[in-house]
Amino acid sequence: MPTLPATQHAIQFTGPGQVVHNSAKAVLRPGPHQLVLEVEAVGICFSDTKLLHAFTAHPRKSEVLSGIAPDALAEIASYTPGDLPLVPGHECAGRIVAVGDAVTHHRVGERVLVQTDYRHLPTAGANAAFGYNFEGGLQEYVLLDERMILDPGTGERFLIPVEDEPSGSAVALLEPWACVERSYASEERSALVPGGRLLVVADAGHEIHGLDALVGAVRPGDVTCVLADDAQAASVAGALGSREIACRQAADLASLAGARFDDLVYFGADAAAIETLQDLMAPRAVIDVVLGGASPDRAVAVDVGRIHYDLLRWVGTTGDSAADGYGRVPATGELRDGDAVAVIGAAGPMGFMHVIRALTMGFADVAVAAIDIDDARLAHLADIAGPLASAAGLQASFVNSRTSPPAGGACSYVGVMVPAPALVQQALAMAAPGARINLFAGFAVGTRAMLDLEDILARGLYLFGTSGSEIRDMQAVLGRLEHGRLDTNVSVDAISGMEGVRDALAAVEARSSGGKIVVYPRLHELGMIRLSELAERLPAVAAKLRDGRWTRDAEEALLATADPA
Repeated sequence: MPTLPATQHAIQFTGPGQVVHNSAKAVLRPGPHQLVLEVEAVGICFSDTKLLHAFTAHPRKSEVLSGIAPDALAEIASYTPGDLPLVPGHECAGRIVAVGDAVTHHRVGERVLVQTDYRHLPTAGANAAFGYNFEGGLQEYVLLDERMILDPGTGERFLIPVEDEPSGSAVALLEPWACVERSYASEERSALVPGGRLLVVADAGHEIHGLDALVGAVRPGDVTCVLADDAQAASVAGALGSREIACRQAADLASLAGARFDDLVYFGADAAAIETLQDLMAPRAVIDVVLGGASPDRAVAVDVGRIHYDLLRWVGTTGDSAADGYGRVPATGELRDGDAVAVIGAAGPMGFMHVIRALTMGFADVAVAAIDIDDARLAHLADIAGPLASAAGLQASFVNSRTSPPAGGACSYVGVMVPAPALVQQALAMAAPGARINLFAGFAVGTRAMLDLEDILARGLYLFGTSGSEIRDMQAVLGRLEHGRLDTNVSVDAISGMEGVRDALAAVEARSSGGKIVVYPRLHELGMIRLSELAERLPAVAAKLRDGRWTRDAEEALLATADPA
């Protein structure tokens, strides 16, 4: 086994808002089932700032509940849930430098991209993740356990092998690009969950229609009903027919407090009732609101954070058939030929990626409106995205929404990149009938936007959101990188060593960066430097840029400076 140093430089979160640059953190030695990754590069993410402020309150900082044997979990010294100091950094590239005797799927010398989202390891409110309750990449060496980084269903590795050719920055930034990819590749559900829990609620004066079609297509495991009269009960019984589905009548919604359902079908228009039903939704649940010609008495407080993190979906109809709501669900979140796309918050790091993706995926006749409130960042985006649009024969516009309010009702696809409820309202105003609204921004769970649900249903708008990525998303964007169809370095706005991480976090939180900030852990004392400042600060590195953009040659020149002051 190669000799590892005794100590290393690392960034640690030690409490809410507390960032420490530890110059003497111990380098953990691998046990029999473990391996050590030498970190090449790490991207800073807005999610890192949310973790910093929430700390123990973050759902991914809590303890793993299942998915790995307790004795195995106890052996992982890099497992740091609760109030233990945490090394963040989930956008990570590195090379395996040490493995334990019982490691069978990884070998020393492999260069890897880290898939960070351990969906097979649930916590109380989410799932485990690299850089959250397991130490991340903002250190020189990180310990991982093979028992937690193999997909239990497929056996696929969470450390994805990559070639030596791409720069460390290009590999590290595949993680946020994969999160973008997931939002388009997401499979949307247009039927009940097989064997799931179905709740049917009907207010007085509303008839039950379309339930037979839903249950006939996919059989739920059980049905709970809150009904107003015997005629509704007879309709439910008729819909279930002879399918021998367990069905019970609950007294009222209050009696269901604490229960969770996979599908909720509501025949009614009471805003307060809809909000109560929202609290009964399990992760990935669908609520189907059947207004039956009635109008809600007010706007509905929709938890847009749960759309993003819990993958909740709202469907429905102003008519009277429950089947109509599910029938309007798109197969995926993918773009379509001819889409009029608007990206709100387009000049930020993630919005930037959405714009570039829309212009480079080969969709025909796509028009992209990049919307932001910062002229300088919009100009930077236009310098990069404009030529890509021209090369693809597509339309792209770059709009400051403060000075040029976007036109209403014109967009078939709207992406929201900034977690502000007012921007959800803006997205809805811009949407054409049948539009998809991608709530990509990381709204905190509990963030409620007051939405005109009747208008959303009448126009057939579909709100969706995703969080994180899957192995297949990583593989998809890695393939594009390795075949020259994607240059993730186009996202780089600044570089840093360990000493600049505080400034990098502050810049990301203030949304003052026009792209990604990449940290090189082996550069201990280097502060954050924007690419626009390189010519003055590090001219030898700046000389290796290409058209002002980060390159592998620039990265090699930077690393050769050996901790510049």
